[in-house]
Amino acid sequence: MFPDIIPQLRASMPELRGRVVANAAMADLTWFRVGGPAQILFSPADEEDLAHFLSRLPQEVPVTVVGLGSNLIVRDGGVPGVVIRLGGKGFGTVSVEDGHRLLAGTAVPDVKVSRAAADAAIGGLAFYRGIPGSIGGALRMNAGAHGGETTDVLVEARGIDRKGEVRVFSHDDMGFAYRHSSAPADVIFTQALFQGRPGDQAAIQAEMERVTEAREAAQPIREKTGGSTFKNPPGNKAWKLIDAAGCRGLVIGDAQVSEMHCNFLINRGNATAADIENLGEEVRRRVRENSGVELEWEIKRIGVAA
Repeated sequence: MFPDIIPQLRASMPELRGRVVANAAMADLTWFRVGGPAQILFSPADEEDLAHFLSRLPQEVPVTVVGLGSNLIVRDGGVPGVVIRLGGKGFGTVSVEDGHRLLAGTAVPDVKVSRAAADAAIGGLAFYRGIPGSIGGALRMNAGAHGGETTDVLVEARGIDRKGEVRVFSHDDMGFAYRHSSAPADVIFTQALFQGRPGDQAAIQAEMERVTEAREAAQPIREKTGGSTFKNPPGNKAWKLIDAAGCRGLVIGDAQVSEMHCNFLINRGNATAADIENLGEEVRRRVRENSGVELEWEIKRIGVAA
């Protein structure tokens, strides 16, 4: 448990409207269902509320942003400082704009963006059907799947920086690379504008069904998992390297490398965050010894060890 600093925060933020919770359970917010508490969990009412909070939050208080928790390990000791999670009410809308564009809040699940595009006969966004996170995470890591990436469709992104100021980033400002954006780390994205293309609704829906079927056939999506664990090294596939190193089915504690897709780690029911992270590190060690390749984590890991 962390010290409760909510009274001090509220005293300096008289106009705050969002929900603030001390020692909030983070395991409930992640797909792995592991991890300790957030010292403070803040869910802003809207962009203005977020700006108010950040502009008055002492600079020495660390800020961590989480989305749907699909690509996240929260360590067992919890997360000191403030964890910010944008909610659907203030950041969860999608609208169709002129010119085959979509405007989406960053709390919107990626799959919802793909569905909105399909409903409007807008092509180019069906790949989001295969990504389990939200748009905020997609912006931060240039999320992609099934031949498409965020960089292919983003026009601009809007966010709030640590000073509480609104920032707008063009596509070029985002500095996209493979599973990476070089946008300033202190910016919390709130909105994204996407450019699609004219499409046939039936064809788009068929493509989304193909993506769904491929994902269900190849990935352990009904397990407690975090999606792809490691980035694909240049010219290679992480799962092939993991398989070649003999890690398929490997177990530490109650964490396991998936038998179905060995770039996925699974909580079999009672794993700790340490079990999962240690398993990932053991996989990295074995791959390094077997092939000389250094796997890089794709799953985000936050907080402190127990």
